[in-house]
Amino acid sequence: EPIQERFFRPHFLQAPGDLTVQEGKLCRMDCKARLLQCFVWLRPFPIILFTLKVSGLPTPDLSWQLNGRPIRPDSSHKMLVRENGVHSLIIEPVTARDAGIYTCIASNRAGENTFSLELVVAAKEVHKAPVFIEKLQNTGVTEGFPVRLECRISGEPSPQIFWKKENESLTYNTDRVSMHQDNYGYICLLIQGATKEDAGWYTVSAKNEAGIVSCTARLDVYTQWQQPPQTTKPKKVRPSASRYAALCDQGLDIRAAFQPEANPVHLTMQSGLVESDDL
Repeated sequence: EPIQERFFRPHFLQAPGDLTVQEGKLCRMDCKARLLQCFVWLRPFPIILFTLKVSGLPTPDLSWQLNGRPIRPDSSHKMLVRENGVHSLIIEPVTARDAGIYTCIASNRAGENTFSLELVVAAKEVHKAPVFIEKLQNTGVTEGFPVRLECRISGEPSPQIFWKKENESLTYNTDRVSMHQDNYGYICLLIQGATKEDAGWYTVSAKNEAGIVSCTARLDVYTQWQQPPQTTKPKKVRPSASRYAALCDQGLDIRAAFQPEANPVHLTMQSGLVESDDL
C-alpha cells in the first residue's frame, strides 16, 4: 500500500519566559523543539490513521537573534545541544549590551516556529567594605545616669552590626541596655541608669560581603562623690604676632601704646606672655 510521508513545522515543548540577570553573572536560556512527523496510509475505503512521531527526528535547526540580529557564537555567547534535545544559549558574563529582545527560531523543510523573550540586565551590585566615619569615643558617666556609645559607619551593602562588652556578645535588647541604628549609618548603644558593672571595654563591629571593621572604646562609671579625671591640659596664653592683640591681653591703653611718646615701660609687659606647648 502506498504511504505518504508528510512533515509539519516544529513546535516548542519548552521555552523560557522573560529574564532579569545581574550584570557580570551567567545567563542560560533553554528550549526544546520537536518535529511532528505524520504518516498517512491510503486505503480503498475512507479511513485515515494518523500517527504522531515525537522522537525529534529529524531534528529542527535552531538559531538565535537579539533585537532582530543573528547571534554568533563567541567567547561569551555559546550555543549547546544536549542529547535530550534541549537547546541552550549561554551568556557569560552578561553585560549591558546583552539586554534586549531574544528570538529563537526553529525551522525545517515544512516551515518554522519562534518564541521571544526579554532579557533585562540589572546594574552590577557595588560592594564597599565598611569604614568608620565617626569612631567610638572613651566615655565617662556618673552612676545612675544614662550614657550613649555612638559611632557612624558606611558600607555597601549596608553592614551588619555586632556589639561586645569585653568578650561577651550583646545579642538582644533589654529594658536597660538597647542597640540602635538608622538608615544614615549612625550606631548607638544606650544604657539607662549606668552601674559600676557597666564599666569596661566595648567593641562595635560592622560586616558585609566586602569586609569587616571594628572599633573599641572604654566606658568608666563614677560614683556620686568621684570626679572624672582631668583629661585636658590647662590652656596657656597663646602668643600673638599682633602687637595690638598682645597689648590688649595685658589690659593696656592701645592708643597710648602706639603713640610715639608712649612710655617704653608699657611695652615691656609683653614679655610676660607664656609660650604655648602646642607650637
